Order: sequence, then C-alpha cells, then structure tokens
Amino acid sequence: MTARGTLYLVPNGLDVGTTDVEADLGERLPLGTLRVAARLGHWVCENAKTTRAFLKRVDAVCALAGPLQQIAIVELPRPPKGRPDIAAFDGERLLAPALAGSDLGLISEAGLPAVADPGARLVAAAHGAGVRVVALPGASSITLAVAASGLNGQSFAFVGYLPIEAEGRNARIRELESTSRRLLQTQVMIETPYRNPVLLGALLAQLHPATVLSVSVGLTLANESTRSDSIERWRMSPGTLPADVPAVFSFLAR
Repeated sequence: MTARGTLYLVPNGLDVGTTDVEADLGERLPLGTLRVAARLGHWVCENAKTTRAFLKRVDAVCALAGPLQQIAIVELPRPPKGRPDIAAFDGERLLAPALAGSDLGLISEAGLPAVADPGARLVAAAHGAGVRVVALPGASSITLAVAASGLNGQSFAFVGYLPIEAEGRNARIRELESTSRRLLQTQVMIETPYRNPVLLGALLAQLHPATVLSVSVGLTLANESTRSDSIERWRMSPGTLPADVPAVFSFLAR
C-alpha cells in the first residue's frame, strides 16, 4: 500500500488585496511555514491566480522546489450563491496527490485555511481517508483581534458575518449581546470591507451603552489599529472606518 502524503494547512498573509501586498512575506509568516510552502508541488485553493501570486511571494524568500508553471493547483468547488449545501465535492479527487504519496497544501485567500474560510470539508475528508493533517503557524485575524481587544479571551465565539438586511442584522446583534451578557463571552464578527461602516453604525445603534466594542483594522499591516471602548464613548466619537481594509469587530456586554 502506498504511504499517504500529508495535507498541510498553509496560512496566507492578511494583506492580500491591500496596498501592503508587496511587502516581504517573510515579515508576515514564519520561515518554517514558508519553507514547507516552497517545497509543495500540489495545492488546493480558493483561487488559482491568487495562489500563484502567493507562491511568487514565497519564492522571493525561499526558492520554490520547481518552476511555478509545473506546480499543480486545483480550486475548491464553488457552491451556487446562497446554497453551500449543494456544492459538488469530490474529496477523493482533491486529495488524489496525498493518496498517491505526495504532500499537498491547502491555502485560503487570507489567514488560516478552514477558519472563517472554505476548506473544512477537505480537512474532514483527509481525516476520513487516513491522510495526516498538519496546520502550519501563521496569522489569524480572529485570534489577533481578540488578543488586542482586552476583552474576554478565555471565552469567545466567532459568529462570522451578520445578516445584510437591516432588520435581521439588528435582531442578530441584540441576540448576540444577550448571549454575551449571559455567558460573559466575547462575540467576534467580520464584514466585507466596503460594509465596515454599515456594521459599525449598526453596532453603535443597537448595543447597550455599557457594552465594550473593539474594532481591529488592517491587522499585520503597517498602519494596523485597534480601538476598544464602551459604546457610550464610541457614540461620542465614532470616527470613520476605511471601506477597503479588512476589520474584525468584537464586543463584550457589561
């Protein structure tokens, strides 16, 4: 029986899509992670184009084991909009290199694969097929934001995106605040960058004045910032959020 390869979960930088994307990747990811990425000849990803761009950045720090053109890159299946439940998924096909004995990389568009990004089904399929899974170290905007917030890092929940429609979003915010107060649990969420100002406005309108809100913008970028303050003080000086830089929102009810 052919020995299985390893599925490596390779983190991407958090600067993808920003003006900082030309920065030395060695300043954003551990050298050991880049060395593993440089030797992999098989990849599964969200987008082949951005994965090639990532590998070019890797090559500038650690030379790739072979020409970029010879690296096999396969995209994860994309479900119809709003219907993730009916996405075609062939784990055996995606894991074929690992099943044949070659190591395989899984990468997301930013941060850690399968954390607030697609890929969990492939990881589950790897476990089911007896393929070793190794998560390589790298930045996660979720954990960085919690660490920088000063909120409860012993108990927190990442709730992803809130509803786009205002009524549903407002109801969800109130529900999460109730949960936060009952469990003393930090609630963490993200939004598409161009909707950052909308989400901030909704949080300021719906949360109790004593609730503490933390907003981390552009984590790992040169001009990153985190502000943690009560809703009462946020309302007095709301400031503005960029609509083209990723942000993470966290709050803890008091």
